[in-house]
Amino acid sequence: MAKRQIPPNRPPPTNHLLAALPRGDYERIVPSLDIIPLKLKQTLHKAGEPVRHVYFPGGGFVSMLTVLADGTMVEVATIGREGVAGLPAALNSDPAAGETFVQGAAATCWRMPTAAFRREVDRREALYELVIRYQHALFGVVMQSTACNAIHSVEQRLARWLLMAQDRMEANSFPLTQEFLAMMLGASRPMVTVVAGTLQKAGLITYHRGHLTIVNREKLEAAACECYRASTDLLERVTVKPPNRR
Repeated sequence: MAKRQIPPNRPPPTNHLLAALPRGDYERIVPSLDIIPLKLKQTLHKAGEPVRHVYFPGGGFVSMLTVLADGTMVEVATIGREGVAGLPAALNSDPAAGETFVQGAAATCWRMPTAAFRREVDRREALYELVIRYQHALFGVVMQSTACNAIHSVEQRLARWLLMAQDRMEANSFPLTQEFLAMMLGASRPMVTVVAGTLQKAGLITYHRGHLTIVNREKLEAAACECYRASTDLLERVTVKPPNRR
């Protein structure tokens, strides 16, 4: 059987999980990967519906949202180029437990059908090892976020969220509405307005007509709680130790 080759016009993967795969493993799954853009406000998964694809962002980020009975949505985690959206439903064929929503647009995202994803994971090779490590880290991030929402102030949580957004967007400025911020933080819009105004008066950010700019990263880190660094460290460790290579 002829060995599959990566098409010459294919960009190298900027998603950290795909980039960490041994070349042979990546070549094997290339035919199952479509490259698509992530569009702002695009819904990738809807609560209660089948997960037909998993998404490996090459930039930007998506939010995992819990949907309450009255339709209120609250973020439980963000996923950028360090991870994959669609776990764990893609692993066990269950419907999506919540929504997956694009918060930061990106030109490149690798999309893979769940059937092909499960076949590769079932081989118990490199992708399986990376996915298990990432799933464990993501669970830790959700635990950290739960504690953060219960203990830390809205100002600390907003600073943490903005830092994580900046890390994923790799830009100081990005579109962001107060409605989305309230959803992300589980806080009221008036509260978000007050807290964002406090950060702006302190010279940490500027906010105008749905567009936010981080002005002083160092001071924003000082304003954030410990959860920013704890969550970032968990995710960075996923690909520090490469999977076993044959």
